[in-house]
Amino acid sequence: MAFSSFLEARRSAMRTLCQKLGETFDYVGILGADVRSRAIHANRSVCNIGEGSVSECGFVIKMHRGGAFYEYSLDDIEGDIVALAQKIVASVTLSAELAAREMKIPVPVDEPLVKSFARESDYDDVTNEELLRYAEELRDEILSRDENILNATVAVMPYAVSKLFVSKNRELDQFYSWTNVMALVIYREGEKIVSAREGTYSHLTREATEIMKTKVDILVDKAHHLAKAKPIVPGVYDVITAPSITGLIAHEAFGHGVEMDQFVKERALAREYVGRAVASPICNMRDGAGAVLSSASYFFDDDGVLAGDTEIIRDGILVAGISDLVSASELGTTPTGNGRRESYKRKAYTRMTNTFFCPGTDKLEDMIASISHGYMLFETNNGMEDPKNWQIQCTAEYGIEIVDGKLTDNYVSPVVMSGSVPELLGSISMVSDTFEIIGAGGCGKGYKEWVRVSDGGPALKVRVKLA
Repeated sequence: MAFSSFLEARRSAMRTLCQKLGETFDYVGILGADVRSRAIHANRSVCNIGEGSVSECGFVIKMHRGGAFYEYSLDDIEGDIVALAQKIVASVTLSAELAAREMKIPVPVDEPLVKSFARESDYDDVTNEELLRYAEELRDEILSRDENILNATVAVMPYAVSKLFVSKNRELDQFYSWTNVMALVIYREGEKIVSAREGTYSHLTREATEIMKTKVDILVDKAHHLAKAKPIVPGVYDVITAPSITGLIAHEAFGHGVEMDQFVKERALAREYVGRAVASPICNMRDGAGAVLSSASYFFDDDGVLAGDTEIIRDGILVAGISDLVSASELGTTPTGNGRRESYKRKAYTRMTNTFFCPGTDKLEDMIASISHGYMLFETNNGMEDPKNWQIQCTAEYGIEIVDGKLTDNYVSPVVMSGSVPELLGSISMVSDTFEIIGAGGCGKGYKEWVRVSDGGPALKVRVKLA
């Protein structure tokens, strides 16, 4: 598969529109997006081939004039470009409320660059029929493993992204794809009914589907243990976090908290702590679409800024936040490549991409052996944070009890971890030399503006309140 033929056919029109709007505005950047996605599901009673949730096709224009930014979105750029430019200029006005603020955001730097980017993809090589057959066969395989399985769902969700960015000095295009595969079982043992899931992901669809075949035994065994899981006794414990939970901590503790559009709005306490210790000295954390290859990896963001790899925490010190073009312009910093939109119809915000703790030097077996009584926590469920007051709450699907330095067969579920961000990160005493990124997530800005994210890292040893 190649870059979108639709966007390619609009390239010249985008250049012309950019030039015409440039007669009125100090800066013009046009983003064209053509995203195709599919969703294939099979369970005991229903099979379905449908369109995925991230499909979109259209354009959005970011303009700067008089110390303020403006945006205008549309489905297509064609026909009389001069008339279109006049229509856009006529529609763009500054509200009385904003005008009263005497906006003085400087014009963004538009450094010259012309480049095409692409990643290997098999999106178009794998048909819907092939994926549905795969989902049905894997569903049947899972159902055959245990009579206690009431139902099994297999979902394959590939998507392919083409984006074209044009400004006065820049012309960038990118193509890449990603696939998430999920298997979920509903399991009954005695009177208790639980669910268990496993996920795989890759930039290659066939690779993701093949990996999932190797996880059937893990999935069924997990369901069996969750059916026997008991509630945890609330308290403060020594805890080992599996990479999924490590990533959830990174995402909630210093993900949203260092999105610098929150600095502009004075909604993030982290702004006051740049250059200060916020975590254990053995703690290091990064974010960036260019930092690793995962579901939030792209070549340039929706502002036309090249993908970054931002060091957020170095040896326990908060060194930087992440930003989109507008927040960086307001704060007088360099944008980090984190300007992202839910779609071309939505505003660009500062958003996390791949957010993770960096590996350390400790062996996981030594970390477990160091705990006389505690838990190892697994599988992100959900999390919440308050970036203004630096409180965090993270939910794990389950924990496994550690007694006298050994993992037992005792499961607890669910498990809620809570506390203040500095106390939690300050309690990190060991960091494993292993590393994993979980590439199947999504994140909203508040309750909306959903984008793909990934997170992860090594195992951490922390001391934290569980309930």
